[in-house]
Amino acid sequence: MSAAPQPQIESSVDKMNAPTAKSQTPPAHVGMFQLLNGVFVVGAVSCLARLGIPDLVEHGPKSADELASQIGADPRALYRLLRATACVGVLSEGPDGKFSETPLSSVLRSNANPSLRAFAIMHGRDWHGLGWSHLDYCVRTGKQALDKIYGMPIFQFFEQHPEEGQLFQQSMTDLSTIDGPAVADAYSFGEIHSLVDVGGGHGLLLATILAGNPHLKGTLYDMPHVVAGAKDGPLKPVMERCTLASGDMFCSVPAGADAYIMKHIMHDWPDEGCINVLKACREGVNSGGKLLVVDNVIQPGNDFAPGKFLDLQMLIFPGGCERTEKQFRDLFAAAGWRLSRVIPTAVPESIVEGVPA
Repeated sequence: MSAAPQPQIESSVDKMNAPTAKSQTPPAHVGMFQLLNGVFVVGAVSCLARLGIPDLVEHGPKSADELASQIGADPRALYRLLRATACVGVLSEGPDGKFSETPLSSVLRSNANPSLRAFAIMHGRDWHGLGWSHLDYCVRTGKQALDKIYGMPIFQFFEQHPEEGQLFQQSMTDLSTIDGPAVADAYSFGEIHSLVDVGGGHGLLLATILAGNPHLKGTLYDMPHVVAGAKDGPLKPVMERCTLASGDMFCSVPAGADAYIMKHIMHDWPDEGCINVLKACREGVNSGGKLLVVDNVIQPGNDFAPGKFLDLQMLIFPGGCERTEKQFRDLFAAAGWRLSRVIPTAVPESIVEGVPA
């Protein structure tokens, strides 16, 4: 592996004649190195989470030797990992060589709320790394990486590899601790009395909405093996107002609801699949009902937006995409809905509301 070029040492004369820091523009290669180093940072943070280090430093600083004895690791190798993650603010190394918790490392604890431990671990799994290594294949063909690598689409892969499927579901549940409250706060559910969460995973979004709306009854709808994992999950405190149902959302959804909500579902699928789901919701919705799609809404221009990279994640794995407002409008119209408004939330996702056309 070639090393990055080393900067030259400036003389005192050079420093006096140099422009001020504010007027300096770093060379393009410096910015590019920073971007490319991102893959190293992700790998290190994922490893730190998988080893459970953030849990072990919650109550006080520990040395690499202490931590290595607790997890059964090589002390010198572990120190190198701790030092690297500390330089990006995930842990902090003190003068005594011990490592302490930081705000960034705290969200990698298993007992944190919110916790991104499962999400970080998922980004270090073999299937995830292999998928991104095949991005060029996806771009050239428009096809998905895991079909080529494992001979099956991603959700079938999760069914056949339950440990990976559980990690994915835990990651999605953990994300819902962040975006679920934002959705519940941004939308008024006062006139809705029955709500179906289509593809709702283990039910944290629905549980959050039901907790804040005592008049509301909900139905969690997902694949049978997913719903089976929801019975003792986030919905347990509100189960008297909730029904669990399973089936194929591309064919039908539980009928007779005032509203259907989907978070991070439409972005998983190409237009044809989405239209089938939206048509099923249109057939099932009560008169005057609503459709609520929670996803990124891509804005024009060159501003940074996480959704533009999440869009590539969708290309690589399930085959869907993040959409613009116009694309949502056209998608809704093809399934018998009219886009009525786009409601921003405190997180990058928006609520795209539809009404029967």
